[in-house]
Amino acid sequence: MVSALRPRISPGRLRELGPINWVVWQVLSKAAGTDDAHLFSTLGRTRGLFRGWLHYSGKLMPGGRLPRHESELVILRVAHLRECEYEMDHHIRLGKRAGVTAEILDRVRTGPDSPGWTDKHRALLAAVDQLVQTRDLDDAHWAALAGHYDERSLIEIVLLVNQYEGLAATITALRIQRDGV
Repeated sequence: MVSALRPRISPGRLRELGPINWVVWQVLSKAAGTDDAHLFSTLGRTRGLFRGWLHYSGKLMPGGRLPRHESELVILRVAHLRECEYEMDHHIRLGKRAGVTAEILDRVRTGPDSPGWTDKHRALLAAVDQLVQTRDLDDAHWAALAGHYDERSLIEIVLLVNQYEGLAATITALRIQRDGV
């Protein structure tokens, strides 16, 4: 959900970020295709916590076991369900690099019942929907997902959904503005 309100915590600069996080912010902003990735210049104010969060996040995406295309489907679906335009902006760009076309993005927005999904992707997106809506997976959704993924990947999917659900909540609560705003 986008807020027209001002950010609750302004994006930091060198003084607030410290030299390490300032460099990290610069590199991540360039990688994201922007001069100031507000998410990183805001969260970077937490210093070491920011770097720990980046490590954890990076282990899920892009460093996880899931194919990058599937990770992006998960993240984009979470961002859509949470109405988090900041997350959508970033992961539309990242998703393109992973083969998420405009047509696939439209299907992500429509959801798991959209025609054209493989059984695997339908099970993945249905699991995302149920996790976001209920904070749990019933046995039917679990079985559908387990038919396509090993145990380690199943754990990773749950962690990935919850990571981006929490990130969407953080972006919303802190009123982090979309980049370029």
